[in-house]
Amino acid sequence: MNYRHVYHAGNFADVLKHVVLIALIEALKTKQTPFAVLDTHAGAGRYSLASEEALKTGEFRDGVMRLLSAERLPTLVHAYLNLVRSQNGSQTYPGSPLIAAQLLRDSDRLMLCEVQDAEVASLRQLFARDARVAVHQRDGYQAMSALLPPPEKRGLVLIDPPFEAQEQEFRIIEDALAAAHKRFANGVYAVWYPIKLRQSVLPFHRWLKESGMRKVLVAEICVHPDNSALRLNGCGMAIVNAPYKLDRTLAEILPTLATTLAQSRYAQFKLEWLVED
Repeated sequence: MNYRHVYHAGNFADVLKHVVLIALIEALKTKQTPFAVLDTHAGAGRYSLASEEALKTGEFRDGVMRLLSAERLPTLVHAYLNLVRSQNGSQTYPGSPLIAAQLLRDSDRLMLCEVQDAEVASLRQLFARDARVAVHQRDGYQAMSALLPPPEKRGLVLIDPPFEAQEQEFRIIEDALAAAHKRFANGVYAVWYPIKLRQSVLPFHRWLKESGMRKVLVAEICVHPDNSALRLNGCGMAIVNAPYKLDRTLAEILPTLATTLAQSRYAQFKLEWLVED
């Protein structure tokens, strides 16, 4: 693997992923009992937007930076931006591990999986003094079998691979998700996926419909038309065992994200139940 997320940190795809992550964690916190979060592809934990890599692509300018200068945003988006602002005056972008850690209670746990040496070192340094966080240098898909179900019997699994395997990544996700769901059927699973060609996503959606899993909700934004394999046109989050009222929460934020982050007049959003309860 040679993927480095720093080139894409804070882009529109990160915005959707992290806003949905916040919504899921806050939903889990409505109950007092502890829960665990497993991040299967954790990355470095945080990224410098002033780095040579981030500035080379500048993707954050059409992502988080647009929201930072926007007005009249939904409450959940404000919560996300406050977490971003807390990082060195918005010059540092928090990845999923850091966002989750800032939201978890003392009784909750965070398990981070990453294979790249530099990213693992970054995670271990970042969370060296946080007893709630465990960093595992191992394949995240394999870790789903080893680490689930968590002792808490409640939790969230974030599956956010770099999709280096392109369309084949969906098949890998399906196998890992099916195995994990057998072990931890009541867990909440959130799968991030890219949208280049719409036809590439449809088989994954069909699989989810036929998987036997319940309460499967899909949230997507597209900043370009979804008909070009040459670029990232949009992204989605497929959520299994979606928490109560999550659809209402996302219905409030998706129109704002699609409008604010649009890069063409064909920008759009989708919120759809693939499987209801």
